[in-house]
Amino acid sequence: MAHEADRAAGRVDTTRAHSARVYDYILGGKDHYQVDIDAGRAMCAEWPALPVHMRANRAFMQRAARHLARAEGIRQFLDIGTGLPTSPNLHEVVQAERPDAGVVYVDNDPIVLAHAEALLTSAPEGRTAYVDADLRDPGAIIGSAGFRSVLDPGEPVGLMVIGMLHFILPPEDHVLLRRLLDPLPPGSFLAATIGTADFAPQEVGRVAREYERRRMPMKLRTRAEAESFFDGLDLVPPGLCQVHHWRPEPGEPVCDDRDIAMYGALARKR
Repeated sequence: MAHEADRAAGRVDTTRAHSARVYDYILGGKDHYQVDIDAGRAMCAEWPALPVHMRANRAFMQRAARHLARAEGIRQFLDIGTGLPTSPNLHEVVQAERPDAGVVYVDNDPIVLAHAEALLTSAPEGRTAYVDADLRDPGAIIGSAGFRSVLDPGEPVGLMVIGMLHFILPPEDHVLLRRLLDPLPPGSFLAATIGTADFAPQEVGRVAREYERRRMPMKLRTRAEAESFFDGLDLVPPGLCQVHHWRPEPGEPVCDDRDIAMYGALARKR
């Protein structure tokens, strides 16, 4: 990965905030720039609950992945919009249940690429790969060497699209998601979280305007709009809900609904 990290350094735009780096800053990471700090501070000023919301989103990812590995027998995963490495990463979660699990990570931020070695620390029995690609180009993901080397096309896949769909604007949002799902065999699963302003419309609306002002436009969905991403799939109980209500585990923080602006669900492909 060393030459790829060097190549990534030349692609970094330090004049423009990136959602993965803003997320890293707000959650206390260290891989971001001043432009990301400025954006994160402005967003938290508009909605102080933003860090709570982001932690709940990541906790959903961990619970959904753990359920897939433990209860559904899924042992290969495709993670779209990985973000900067933050332990436990997806492969650490699923390989704790199934050491032979394989994970393909996908992101388009050169900073994530530069740190991708931290995502490749697989258990000896398992496999991980990193694909430098964009959700908006599903063909590049499905056709990548990393995808082909880790994922068996004949076995079900856990497709993880966490904290990404609100950055994909209509009308391409549903089309792109289906282009990722279509090549996956029956018995595969989609785990996704979708931003909403249903529970704190004024505060979350101001955060969305900050994102847009910084050239990161987003589309916040109503419950019905969020649920439509799972049309034709079989929702796993409890179905679509705010992420902190999806199978919470003992000891997890109790959140006020007004502090969580994300729907989440897990669904099986027929």
